[in-house]
Amino acid sequence: MTIGLLRAVGARLWTEAESARLVVQSGLVGIESPATMVSAATAMLRYGTLGASLALSAARHPNRTALIDDLGSLTFAELEERSNRLANAWRARGLRGGEGVAILARNHRGLLDAVFAAAKCGARIILLNTDFAGPQIRDVAAREGTDLLVYDEEYASMLGEVSPRRGSFRAWTDTERPDSLEALIAAGDSKAPPAPGVSPKLILLTSGTTGTPKGAPRPEPRSLAPLGALLSKVPFRAGEVTECPAPIFHTLGFACAMLTLGFGSTLVIRRRFDPQATIDSLAAHRVTTMWAVPVMLQRMVDLGPQAFTAHDLTALRIIFVGGSQLGAQLAKEVITTFGPVLYNLYGSTEVAYATIATPADLALEPGCVGSPVLGCRVEILDENGRRVEEPGVTGRIFVGNTIQFEGYTGGGHKERLHGLMSSGDVGHFDAEGRLYIDGRDDDMIVSGGENVFPAEVEELLHTHPHVQEAAVLGVPDEKFGARLKAFVVVHEQRTLTEDEVKDFVKSNLARYKVPRDVVFIDELPRNPTGKVLKRKLLEV
Repeated sequence: MTIGLLRAVGARLWTEAESARLVVQSGLVGIESPATMVSAATAMLRYGTLGASLALSAARHPNRTALIDDLGSLTFAELEERSNRLANAWRARGLRGGEGVAILARNHRGLLDAVFAAAKCGARIILLNTDFAGPQIRDVAAREGTDLLVYDEEYASMLGEVSPRRGSFRAWTDTERPDSLEALIAAGDSKAPPAPGVSPKLILLTSGTTGTPKGAPRPEPRSLAPLGALLSKVPFRAGEVTECPAPIFHTLGFACAMLTLGFGSTLVIRRRFDPQATIDSLAAHRVTTMWAVPVMLQRMVDLGPQAFTAHDLTALRIIFVGGSQLGAQLAKEVITTFGPVLYNLYGSTEVAYATIATPADLALEPGCVGSPVLGCRVEILDENGRRVEEPGVTGRIFVGNTIQFEGYTGGGHKERLHGLMSSGDVGHFDAEGRLYIDGRDDDMIVSGGENVFPAEVEELLHTHPHVQEAAVLGVPDEKFGARLKAFVVVHEQRTLTEDEVKDFVKSNLARYKVPRDVVFIDELPRNPTGKVLKRKLLEV
């Protein structure tokens, strides 16, 4: 065995040991009764990690509130029984391990029922984006192999000719129907379904902000490292209350739901995000942790101090944000509004997690995304694939951890070098080891011979007191090769001219970074996770 391999094995063992310590510290693992241990082991052997996580919490805390949604509350025992009933009903209709269950649903109990039931059937679980247009839904459903479909009634008209052989079932419906999940759950057998013989597989979809969404299958965790990675930076604790306005079909929201329920904590969700309702809920349920995407935090902050009047938010100790770039200006505003409770995750559907900025990091450098989490390697590589050692030098970001995706379902993969996967972004480390995102690898333009990253200009525009939000793109230019085009949303009752925008950039950045075009629009087109749909901006 080589010295390099010995070091790698040693590092992995240390990561697992440290992860185990953090898991115990969080309260997730404690002294359990023999019956609970047997129940947990049986569920794990039958259904794997995903299918067993709910069963373990139900065995430990059967009468604790697991879920609060628009329909009321469910205990862990009730939620576990619902998934058993649904899994048995689907098995009776022919669903078998390895077949595809596509889920098109907002945040409510039906989505969770479907996920856990599909896991207990050993299915491939395909989480569809509720913001997709009809053709995208149909294309993705066909490409990923949909044998059974679960959908909210509001999307029925978009499904067209999608007709899975195991049936289509409504997760949310305003009327009683025989094809609803509730009808299946009411009639299903409550006993734990038999082992499917194969492990479930989760397929998350990329955001598709610049093109067709891709399926990104993720292996089932067989390690404590993913948990240890989060716990090394964020003090999540078992038995608390978590608000999740982030969509559960997305990587961030899904991780929140699974972690919360696995920790025996109460998950609070609603079908539609409303900033004031979320603030009210934080106070009413004494929420300790909130998972959100940046645009949701922006909407809450924009309501102003009056939205928080008479609301006691002292229980809130963690705001965990990810899904799209936070930005220094919004970080400052969130910290001013909620206090030093903000944790900023950097990762992607493909690479999973990379770095997390803690409140201490953001107090010093609100524009950073923190340092690598436990068990994760993050390196900056130059155009020749060599590691960049100097602080402040921008290069391509590559990430290595234990839970990266396995390659796109339609073929293709992210570039890999030195055992690391490309995140698709460019950035740099500072002298203290904090990472900064400078932009997308494919967003950089060369204008008049100068390299320009649109994200830098976007970040600056967000600091202008009259700008509510902004996006900057590179577009072709006959004279300079490419030029910047800015799309700006102005705050209500404020005014701004094209020349004022250009002068503001010129007074803060190099002349070649000044947008040559400024377009004022009412709002930026975004997907449910808050990412700007730049392909739609190009149509403006």
